[in-house]
Amino acid sequence: MRAPGNEHLYAARVSRGWFSQEKAAEGISLAGQDALKDESFTVGVRTYRRWETPTPPWPRPDYATALRAAFNRGPEHLGFVLPGGSSAEPSGPTLDSEVMIPPVNRREALAAGAAALGLPWLSSTNSAPTGHQELRIGHEEINDLRATALDLDAIDQRFGGDRLWRSARSHLSWVHHLIDQGSYTDAVGQELQGLAGELTTSLGWFCYDANQQAEARVYFSEALNTAMLAGNATLATRTLSNMARQSVDLGKPREAVRFAQIAQGHAAEWQAPARVSALLAIREAQGYAHMGNEVACSTAIKRAWKHFGRGTSDRDPDWVGFLNEAELTCLEGMCRLDLGQHKRSVRLLERSSALQDIEHSRNRGMCLARLSYAAVQDRDLDRTVAAAQESLRLIQGGMTSTRNRQQLVLVRDSLAPFHKSPEVRHTAELLTANIA
Repeated sequence: MRAPGNEHLYAARVSRGWFSQEKAAEGISLAGQDALKDESFTVGVRTYRRWETPTPPWPRPDYATALRAAFNRGPEHLGFVLPGGSSAEPSGPTLDSEVMIPPVNRREALAAGAAALGLPWLSSTNSAPTGHQELRIGHEEINDLRATALDLDAIDQRFGGDRLWRSARSHLSWVHHLIDQGSYTDAVGQELQGLAGELTTSLGWFCYDANQQAEARVYFSEALNTAMLAGNATLATRTLSNMARQSVDLGKPREAVRFAQIAQGHAAEWQAPARVSALLAIREAQGYAHMGNEVACSTAIKRAWKHFGRGTSDRDPDWVGFLNEAELTCLEGMCRLDLGQHKRSVRLLERSSALQDIEHSRNRGMCLARLSYAAVQDRDLDRTVAAAQESLRLIQGGMTSTRNRQQLVLVRDSLAPFHKSPEVRHTAELLTANIA
């Protein structure tokens, strides 16, 4: 029998006992159906045969997930060739060895975005229409797409992600449609791919803020996969920072510390500016605080302020612009709250709420909610009531952040022992009426 062109994939299937390409296609299909939760997913024999040629093209996302589920390794270990013709053989620590990535059902994500946009050719049950006008994409279109992405991030900072993630998902679906159906140069194609990665991690963050935690994990995972496959250390840094923050809220502080530390390794690859290093240090500190490790937390906080003190840089990415003095003070206050240092936390959070500007109203609302909770733990009911009511006013003014509302629920519940106070009782009733 003639030797296969793709020896890596051939060896992997033989090790599974799949001695024919038909059996391999069937096995990968079953693994994909389980990983993607999609009983209609299949890998055809013709598709699999192409994968065993000498230079198999990089598989689409749902195929990549199925391969990873079937062989416990990604396409980069199975002989596939990245877009542009380069080998995908890893040269150092890889995604599989650093971070376990849950499977991504890209088909469902695209289909949902297609429905929102009214683009039937993006649906998994429809093919692209024939005779449609060619989509030519140049740098002007890239600039428009990037400006929209930046606007979404700015809206999130001011109003939160509850009403934003659907629009972001639609925008991402459109970018993927341009990648699949558009006409562009190699340089523009690279920009489109990078923009898709940035939008994906932004969408993950919006879902996280809206308490769509499972969806957030999927989008973060996809963004991280994109970053690793493209060698985009900046995107990997940003995404891991987001994942570290989410892990704290999910009660996985060790995972948060690990994500933050891996992010620091990627940041070193592109010699990230000081403001990025400050963000990653405070993300690490938050993980340690949730673990109750005061020494490690305080060390990371000092490192964060040291980096922050070096000022801003022309190289600062847009996604780190939110980390002003008010935000870093708030994040330290949250660490102190998790460590049970309530008085210190109150001082920090109160200072942060006074410093924060209107462009970061969502973060100010979060800070006020945390301040209210810290104050009630310190039995400072006047501060509790004032901060809770101010945070509630921001919600009534249009801020939509489920994270903020959940924090205020904690505040309301913690006020139960103090209902003899008319002000406390009134505040609890306001919170119940507006957030319950």
